[in-house]
Amino acid sequence: MNHKDRIVCFPHIGNYAYAFRYILEKGFEVNYLIPPPITKKTLELGSKYSPDYVCAPFKYCLGTYLEVLELGANCLLQIYGECRLNYYGELQKQILQDMGYEFEFFNMSEIKWTSPKSIMEHFKIINPDVSIVKVVAALPVASKIVQALDKFEDFIRRNVGFEVNDGEFDRTYNEFLSKLASAPDGKAVKRLIKEYWNALNAIKVDKPEETIKVGFVGDYYTVQEPFSNHFMEKELAKFGMEVYRKMNFSCTLIHNENKRKRDYAKSYVKFDIGATANSTIAEAIEFARSGCDGVIQVKSFGCMPENDAMPILQRVSEDLNIPILHFSFDSQTSETGVKTRLEAFYDMIEVRKLSERSKAV
Repeated sequence: MNHKDRIVCFPHIGNYAYAFRYILEKGFEVNYLIPPPITKKTLELGSKYSPDYVCAPFKYCLGTYLEVLELGANCLLQIYGECRLNYYGELQKQILQDMGYEFEFFNMSEIKWTSPKSIMEHFKIINPDVSIVKVVAALPVASKIVQALDKFEDFIRRNVGFEVNDGEFDRTYNEFLSKLASAPDGKAVKRLIKEYWNALNAIKVDKPEETIKVGFVGDYYTVQEPFSNHFMEKELAKFGMEVYRKMNFSCTLIHNENKRKRDYAKSYVKFDIGATANSTIAEAIEFARSGCDGVIQVKSFGCMPENDAMPILQRVSEDLNIPILHFSFDSQTSETGVKTRLEAFYDMIEVRKLSERSKAV
């Protein structure tokens, strides 16, 4: 197959598809298909063909693959991780092939990253005539896109609950994403980032001096993919909360903060529990010590490292006097139940703050 006929796709995780698109189209010189938004149909499809008791991110990824294969994708990508994620690619590939689909599969967990030969062999799955020079040239721009996405979303999380005109942050950010999708080069990307950073900062907010601040922690996928956690960050914003989150590509992949986070958590856990669990604990400690009023842990059902982190988080809660709420998500999780628990969490924090103020008087 000619590389120009290659249509590549990677499952949704937040809005990082725009960075993937840039590096694949400008670096690998192939077409990139941004998946359609995740819906209940995506989850139903993934659940139908997934093994019993597999974690929810597997179902979301498989459901997305099924949708994009029907839309014409012929090369699928899967990343690697520090848990069962390493086995997703092999199993998902087999499931899809057993269903009769034909495609190329780029599984990052099979790459020996210390071996240039292994890297090139896998890169050629995407484009047999790949130019390493072009891939390397596209990487810094893709990195800028990732960091801009994380910077913009951090800013929005802290301010969207206080916007004067409802929906202005979302409209501005979606406009940025739309233009970013067609940015022809690094200069255009840089110009868009500057233009829309100024636009976001220009949005009017009515923010009180004292707000309720909540830290958001949990497993890598469920924290970053809003559909998988029922758009919890937006729900918290509706209560007028500032939401803080450190789990993103900028921190973990670009700035490589995982080691620092694990060191930060050493007072509570001596060993690496696995996946993002140590980061979850470290981030909860950081949020508590930096003045957050509460912490929310989100995880997929069956995520063992995050389950192991829960009793340690309870100790953090007691030692640092901060409430921590736990959510576990799967295909059967009730959206109404999530909203009810969030409302109760907000009410509890508000009562605590009122009590603290009265004692201080």
